[in-house]
Amino acid sequence: FCGECLQPCLQVPSPLCPLCRMPFDPKKVEKASSVEKQLSSYKAPCRGCSKKVTLAKMRSHVSSCAKVQEQMASCPKFVPVVPTSQPIPSNIPNRSTFVCPYCGARNLDQQELVKHCMENHRNDPNKVVCPVCSAMPWGDPSYKSANFLQHLLHRHKFSYDTFVDYNIDEEAALQAALALSLSEN
Repeated sequence: FCGECLQPCLQVPSPLCPLCRMPFDPKKVEKASSVEKQLSSYKAPCRGCSKKVTLAKMRSHVSSCAKVQEQMASCPKFVPVVPTSQPIPSNIPNRSTFVCPYCGARNLDQQELVKHCMENHRNDPNKVVCPVCSAMPWGDPSYKSANFLQHLLHRHKFSYDTFVDYNIDEEAALQAALALSLSEN
């Protein structure tokens, strides 16, 4: 786990593993130096300005990159792919902010929801509906997760737009992944 994921687990009297929620000894936590080394040595282009940035600093760079901010501001609203006689939906669900399913805290983005739930609801045994999943077109608004915190940590710890380039099609993304994979071996 990265330090950001592990930190909330260490700030309680008896730390629990973010994966299985079993107690663990924080003194036995070891840094994954090989992963840190890879993240610090591998560079990739920013999707906005194309500047090569190490993966360790990419999230920080993207959040402050003016070109990315411009792209985000100019993102088009919902528009049908082809002309249609059906009206444009006016009730598109909010997929940016969410309500805590335990206490009703509002306006939490995905990362804030994870942090909020880890800090305030770590020991809550109630089964709840994931607000992120239920906002998606494929989401089931009646499905209750048996272990909501584990679900959050595995499925919603990051936003896909951090890692996905929506400006290229699926075939181009596959080719780029294959080329990168071949270049690393």
